[in-house]
Amino acid sequence: MSEQKNPERPGEPNGQEEAVPAQRDDTGEVIGTRRGMFGANNGGDTTGYGGLVRTVRLPGASLRPYGGPRAEGAYGEFDEIADELEGALDEQGLIPENVITKTVVDRDELTFHIEREYLPTVAKTLRDDPALRFELCTGVSGVHFPGDQGRELHAVYHLRSITHNRLIRLEVSAPDADPHIPSLVDVYPTNDWHERETYDFFGIVFDGHPALTRIMMPDDWQGFPQRKDYPLGGIPVEYKGAQIPAPDQRRSYS
Repeated sequence: MSEQKNPERPGEPNGQEEAVPAQRDDTGEVIGTRRGMFGANNGGDTTGYGGLVRTVRLPGASLRPYGGPRAEGAYGEFDEIADELEGALDEQGLIPENVITKTVVDRDELTFHIEREYLPTVAKTLRDDPALRFELCTGVSGVHFPGDQGRELHAVYHLRSITHNRLIRLEVSAPDADPHIPSLVDVYPTNDWHERETYDFFGIVFDGHPALTRIMMPDDWQGFPQRKDYPLGGIPVEYKGAQIPAPDQRRSYS
């Protein structure tokens, strides 16, 4: 049986293949090489993927025009958002190039990489400017790239404009040696627990948060469990007289 084609995207089959994201090309910034499924190198990789080798690559800055939905020619929605944000920053006496380190369009998504000290200003601008009106932040997530020297910790914010039906992302980085990022709870109160969770798991300190305490792990827990360099271990579990070893003491397939 011949495969059916998607009439809206010539040459692309229908079905689950549509949901598979396209592979990134060889452009961008290489920050390391990952071996194994989870990067375990101490005999704790029990996945069977110990021989997997993958280049860790961050997408590079995109060039104008950015395009995006509802594009008129090459100029699209992403260009409109970028123009409005840069113009609003300029009106506040800020140089956009000093605030936005790079703008990335990857897999049809728009991300502004922001210098951390300007994060509250950018968030307020995106929320309050009538042409932008990103009223809702759906949370902040942490990412740890041990090989990204000087900016190992990343905080990623997802913003939605209900007024204009748009989605964008902000990304801020901080070094392991100085893991401080301004809190956005005053701008987006919904970030309260999200910042606590990101602090709990990644150790990012959100300056100005009203009560930055752990939210999942015990208060006296040592370390931050979702960092890539956190040891793959645990504690043995006793069950009806039998003891199950901690993960790093179980059988290894590396």
